Amino acid sequence: MSSGPSFRSGYVSILGRPNSGKSTLLNALVGAKVAIVSEKPQTTRASIHGVLNTENAQIIFMDTPGIHQSNTLINRRMMETVREALSERDVLLYLADATAGFGEQDAHALDVLKKVTAPALLLLTKIDRIQDKRLLLPLIEHYKAAREFDEYIPVSSFSGEGLDQVRNEIVKRLPEGPAYFPSDYLTDQPERFLAAELIREKVMRETRQEVPHAVAVLVDQWTEGPKLTRISATVYVERPGQKAIVIGAKGVTLKKIGTLARQEIEAIFSRKIFLELFVKVQKDWRQNPEFLKAIDWRSMTGAELDTEPPSGHD
Repeated sequence: MSSGPSFRSGYVSILGRPNSGKSTLLNALVGAKVAIVSEKPQTTRASIHGVLNTENAQIIFMDTPGIHQSNTLINRRMMETVREALSERDVLLYLADATAGFGEQDAHALDVLKKVTAPALLLLTKIDRIQDKRLLLPLIEHYKAAREFDEYIPVSSFSGEGLDQVRNEIVKRLPEGPAYFPSDYLTDQPERFLAAELIREKVMRETRQEVPHAVAVLVDQWTEGPKLTRISATVYVERPGQKAIVIGAKGVTLKKIGTLARQEIEAIFSRKIFLELFVKVQKDWRQNPEFLKAIDWRSMTGAELDTEPPSGHD
């Protein structure tokens, strides 16, 4: 990677409504998993940085929570994260699910871009699910009528269609400047946060619809040995019934969650992992400022929380 006179670098925020494919796109653009993915809305709760290094540029992407109504403390903080992502960015990517059409909520979501002066690209995502691509033209016109974008690019994170164009359009709009991070730098997340997120992803995939938003994961212990890293983590839910769902009959669900999470953590970190999981009830944690601080990736040091005794493990 060069950082000569023609080298470009800058920050790019990824915005959009819940389930528009932001985290999937981030992973596809940087070529590695730096953000968890789920079909459940509002999976991303914090801003996640992923870095793409090329010969002539360094792009620092910021994934953000989906644009939504803020009815709890955690939702309000998620929307604060979205607004912060709008400031001092070199380029904005606004994602719209091409399979979902254009409605009142889409028009409302675009309001967050009203005062934005940075170049903004509209990406129509999930186009691999659309057979007749001509259907994209009226959708683009709807968005164009609501707000003018610098480019309109249909993309598929699954097939890779359009991603090279996205990278090229971003680089064209970045200012010239040096690389901010080393060439092997991939993300700003601590390993223990990424591990916690991978566990949460597996919980969301293996449990029923009412559990996902009530789930948080906190790494309690992280011990690295010469051949094995030992991780102890707690899955927090808000209700005893949710705890029973996560554990499952005779602990089967929790065991499967632990196995799937351990396998992916090993693959990403390239080392052997021993993972121990517990489940605790933390009533109404989404409205608890102290708890939200404890699970913030910027601290990720663990916290003593007032909860019931743990139960269940993998």
